[in-house]
Amino acid sequence: MALENKLGITSSAELAREEERLSKIRAVELYESGYLDSLECGTFNSLSKIHRFIFGDIYDFAGEIRTVNLAKGNFRFAPLMYLNSALESIDKMPQDTFDQIVEKYVEMNIAHPFREGNGRSCRIWLDLILKKQLGFVVDWSQVDKEDYLLAMERSPIRDTEIKYVLKKALTDKINDRQIYMKGIDNSYHYEGYKTYKTEDLI
Repeated sequence: MALENKLGITSSAELAREEERLSKIRAVELYESGYLDSLECGTFNSLSKIHRFIFGDIYDFAGEIRTVNLAKGNFRFAPLMYLNSALESIDKMPQDTFDQIVEKYVEMNIAHPFREGNGRSCRIWLDLILKKQLGFVVDWSQVDKEDYLLAMERSPIRDTEIKYVLKKALTDKINDRQIYMKGIDNSYHYEGYKTYKTEDLI
C-alpha cells in the first residue's frame, strides 16, 4: 500500500516514481529561488522548511514531525516519546568543524523526524551547514551508494566510516547545481520503512 498522498496514488511503485519526479522539480526551485540560502543552518526548523518545500505537493505531513515509530530492518529510529527532546538536543549541538557537522547529521538521521523523505531533506540540510560553516559541500557523485548506506547504518555506533566517506567527497564548488542535485538522487535514501508500536520497545 502507498502512503496517503495528495495525488490520490494507491500504488507504492507509482508513488515512488512520481514522488521522485516532483521532489526533484521542487528541489531545483528551492535552489534557484534563493530560499535555501536564506535559512538558518543546522536547526530542525530549517530542515522542516526544506522538507515542506520539497514534499508539500505530495504529502499533507510535509514538514511535520512523524506520528508513527519507524524502523529500517532491525534498526529503530528515535521513538516518538523521545523525538521532540532529541530534536531539541540536535539543535544545540556544535557545528564549527567537519566532525561536529557530521556528528549532527548522524544524530538527525537517528531522529528521522519525518514519515518519508528524510534522506533527501537531510542531505540538503547537511550541505547547507557545510556551505555556510566551512565553504564546502559534498559532491555526491563521488560518494559510492553502498559505502554510504553501510556507513550510515553503522554510524550510530561508529561514525568514523561516514566521516571518511563524506570527507573525501568534499568540494568547494558550493554553487554548482549539478552537484547539489546529485544529493537528491533517490538511490541514496532508505527504502522499506516499517512502523512499530511503542510497546514493542518494552
